[in-house]
Amino acid sequence: MKKRYQIPLLVSLLSASVYAADSSSSKAMLETVSPKMAQTQEFMDNELWKRSELSPKERSLVTFAAAIARDQTAVMSEQIEQALDNGVTPKELSETMTHLAFYAGWGNAMSAVKAAEPIYKARGIKSSDIEPANIKLLPINEEAEKARADFVDERFGDVSPGVVQYTTDKLFKDLWLRPNLAPKDRSLVTVSALVASGQAEQVPFHLNKAMDNGLTKEQASEILTQLAFYSGWPKAFSALPVFKEVFESRD
Repeated sequence: MKKRYQIPLLVSLLSASVYAADSSSSKAMLETVSPKMAQTQEFMDNELWKRSELSPKERSLVTFAAAIARDQTAVMSEQIEQALDNGVTPKELSETMTHLAFYAGWGNAMSAVKAAEPIYKARGIKSSDIEPANIKLLPINEEAEKARADFVDERFGDVSPGVVQYTTDKLFKDLWLRPNLAPKDRSLVTVSALVASGQAEQVPFHLNKAMDNGLTKEQASEILTQLAFYSGWPKAFSALPVFKEVFESRD
């Protein structure tokens, strides 16, 4: 039995050493090219990521979602490695890519898939670890879904029947019911991607949904703090009045 676990353990150790080497190389590059960025990176590592409002796992989901939404290929591998080290399971990480293929675009999600593939191989992660043979969807709130579908159909059914129909069939009666990502975390990555890509007009519905799924006001606020660094201050400030309006409406 002991020998069965020697190879996966060795692969995991090698993967960790490669990640450490990449991080060290990135730090050296920053110190050479932009010392102030190196100082800021140190602050982010030692303070931002340790703020208590979000767990390291939740921060990784927020940051990875932002990287996908903005197609930030330069940091994609680093964020994947860090997410796995912070307790995001391969199943949750892969489901985030699947979810954001719909909310950030197929091409952006494919950038994440390409970055993840060698990391999954190095860590011995298989498709069987990600997608169960017989996946059972979560129960749906029929009343709430009917109200949402009727509202969208009434407003936009004549504009794009295909978008309206697939929003129901592919998103809210399939994607949102998949169990590979908890509803709260699914909402977390959705809101993060919307803010990171500047889609503030889409935030109210999804932020309300996130809070209905268990996201607290403090956690929602901290999403903006994390994204200010990883998506830029303008994106965070553009979302501030939208978050404020949602908070006030719920109070």
